[in-house]
Amino acid sequence: MTTKRAPGTDEELLDAVGPAFGRLRRSSLLDVEDPVSQKDLSRTLVLRIVQDAAYEGGREVTVGAVAEHLGVDPSVGSRMVSDCISAGYLVRAASQQDGRRTVLLLSPEGEGLMDRFRRHQRAAYEQITADWSERDRLELARLLVKYVESQDALRHHAQARRTAR
Repeated sequence: MTTKRAPGTDEELLDAVGPAFGRLRRSSLLDVEDPVSQKDLSRTLVLRIVQDAAYEGGREVTVGAVAEHLGVDPSVGSRMVSDCISAGYLVRAASQQDGRRTVLLLSPEGEGLMDRFRRHQRAAYEQITADWSERDRLELARLLVKYVESQDALRHHAQARRTAR
């Protein structure tokens, strides 16, 4: 195993953040109890969007919203959603707000996969940080959650600006 040189300056540390986030997703495939397949790992991207919307007051999610959130072409988003439906993780339903629209909901199997994925991510985090102090483990967790919340706020702000135009 080769070790990478730690960033020496604040600028080098800040430059290292982007590549570090890119490598994070791959680390979730660590060999921990009840591993998630590569295919299901990709599916969790779509399922997380639907699950998060349900937690945010029942906001409805369409195929278009999935594509927009992931930053992919609508046809790619549609294929990703269709794959999740074929796997039994998502179901289509009529919108309660506009019966002409179709929205996405997690199936019981989708909920089960997301529960298993959450446990997998926790086990991977604990394995990766096993030799860290409890203080460092909790501080990183707190800062990661804060980072994602700030990123979501920025995304919602940008969406509101686009909608207002």
